[in-house]
Amino acid sequence: MKQYLTSCQHFLHGADYNPDQWLQYPEVLEEDIQFMKKAHCNVMSVGIFSWSFLEPEEGLYSFTFLDQVIDRLTANGIYIVLATPSGARPRWLAEKYPEVLRVGADGHKQQYSMRHNHCFTSPVYREKVRNINRRIAERYKDQKNIILWHISNEYGGECHCELCQQAFRDWLRGKYCDDLCKLNEAWWTGFWSHTVTDWQQIHSPNQTGESNDVLPGLFLDWKEFVTYQTTSFMREEIAAVREFTPDIPVTTNFMGPYQHLDYNYMRNYVDVISWDCYPSWHSERGDVVEAQSTAFAHDLHRGFRHQPFLLMESTPSNTNWLEICKLKRPGMHKLSSIQAIAHGSDSVQYFQWRKGRGGMEKFHGAVIDHNGKAEGRVFEDVREVGILLEKIDEIAGSHTNAQVAVVYDYRNRWAIEDAAGFQNLDKKYKRTCINHYKEFWKRGVNVDVINLDNDLSSYEILVIPMLYSISEKQIGKIEAYVAAGGTVIATYITGYVNETDLCYRGGFPGGALKDVFGLTADEIDSLNPSDRNAVSFQGRQYEVVDYCELITPVTAQPLAFYCEDFYKGKAAVLRNQYKQGKAYYIGCRDSGEFLDAFYDDVIKDSAIRHYELPYGVTIHTRESEEYEYLFVENYTTKSVEVHIEEAVRDLENNEELSGNTNVTIEGYGVRIFARLLRQGI
Repeated sequence: MKQYLTSCQHFLHGADYNPDQWLQYPEVLEEDIQFMKKAHCNVMSVGIFSWSFLEPEEGLYSFTFLDQVIDRLTANGIYIVLATPSGARPRWLAEKYPEVLRVGADGHKQQYSMRHNHCFTSPVYREKVRNINRRIAERYKDQKNIILWHISNEYGGECHCELCQQAFRDWLRGKYCDDLCKLNEAWWTGFWSHTVTDWQQIHSPNQTGESNDVLPGLFLDWKEFVTYQTTSFMREEIAAVREFTPDIPVTTNFMGPYQHLDYNYMRNYVDVISWDCYPSWHSERGDVVEAQSTAFAHDLHRGFRHQPFLLMESTPSNTNWLEICKLKRPGMHKLSSIQAIAHGSDSVQYFQWRKGRGGMEKFHGAVIDHNGKAEGRVFEDVREVGILLEKIDEIAGSHTNAQVAVVYDYRNRWAIEDAAGFQNLDKKYKRTCINHYKEFWKRGVNVDVINLDNDLSSYEILVIPMLYSISEKQIGKIEAYVAAGGTVIATYITGYVNETDLCYRGGFPGGALKDVFGLTADEIDSLNPSDRNAVSFQGRQYEVVDYCELITPVTAQPLAFYCEDFYKGKAAVLRNQYKQGKAYYIGCRDSGEFLDAFYDDVIKDSAIRHYELPYGVTIHTRESEEYEYLFVENYTTKSVEVHIEEAVRDLENNEELSGNTNVTIEGYGVRIFARLLRQGI
């Protein structure tokens, strides 16, 4: 954490620690410290769900157990991530102040249950959260071993109570400058005579009122408001702890490509990005596919701030809430943990340290199992990772240099998945983004997963899959990027609507994108699940599924053509030279082989370093001022050999390897090398 957690200079290895579950077993708490040391853990997150212990009655605070835990961890040199407990409110709060409970989209108030079943708008809930947060921060403000605030836990959900309805209307009035004409235009309310004539007529989308597909603009604004209101609540939490601890950075744990909040907005208000990662290893779709999806999510979180992030939660064993709860096979825990490090994490942390005796996660993987012993396969896997992180500690704080960016946009996902048209069952936006991402992943090319708010100038290649919703400002940004020499790659259903889901006049893609790509997209054919077409590219035919867009070239050069149906012979893939740059447009979705051939050409035509690697093997890099660090990962069960051209140092084995060497990577294995940057590439 050298760049942004100045009080900690090392990789973090630890877990969510919930000693409040074990207060009646003091011997357990004593054992925990020795077990942590044996596992080479140097950090624990505490207090995440402790509100009912810290404030058992309104205004009655009890910090005895947390004092003891913090003192014990501090005395043993274990860093502390201190949490605010708002993710799970106590029963007394819901019973005394029922307004804090959420109202569902069906209009019914929910009962006390689960986590985050609370209204983010409620003044009472905000007050009670501020009070408990201030009490915690004031009490522990002088503790030197606290390196980070963990604000709440996995924010999510929405409330449709009258407080939230009025807050939504107030937010809309601000967004549309108190002008209903602007709102009616943005939402296209003239359709089906839905014109709004009074702000009080507006209600959130729900099962008995306005549905998402009738007024998409309403739906998009509601989703944006939910993010805004959640962030507003989070900012109040942060302000409460910063009042006493202004120098301790803050984070909250995101959840990957979670579709219900726009993390690109929330990222602006935390100091450190962290997230909770629970892949479905060993599922029927295969570990290589799972590795690609997980890597995409890691790069998404690194891309939020373009700095190292924290893996806040993972499991050393199984995840208990999947349909099928597979155990990690030997080697997979080390491999998956180092995958996070390879993509920019400066930590490996677990939920949770010790399995609880009851509750819904009693069979969720943890470091200490129900046998209560620091032994066994899972514990040894955790210990192995802890030892390895100490060996590679010099990598902590290093950065990732990416020349490629793939755009994943939360608001675009809301818009395209809600759009009535194309394929309504599943438009596969996220899967499409990952399919394009994987072409770089399997060639060992570092990728930033970003949205278009980012500076694009450092990227040689920009990929914008299914960017259905795009503002005029974003169009201008892409046009400027390509004009200055960048390469952009787009797909079918790009540039159809603006940010409020209004179709661009003059056809698709909208605005200056027609000139950038040198074409018009005239129609799009949605294929049945059993339908197949093909495209002819460089003398080979490649299978096409789901979508075939009918395209008219203007200045673009066709690269591939459809082989079947009434549009046989029409252009399917095109390339356009636009000023100093190039723009590619892929008008169809393929089953995988075409993208492999297409990106092989594009990458070889660029100056981007890449590798020829066996299936399921990848290389990713991080850099310090002096070294490039290479992580060679094998997501198959078979041993493979990988060629290393230059002299490197094996960090795990402390072994120098001469250049032009083949190294063996065992099944589910990983090797980590350091290469002096002055040697060149």
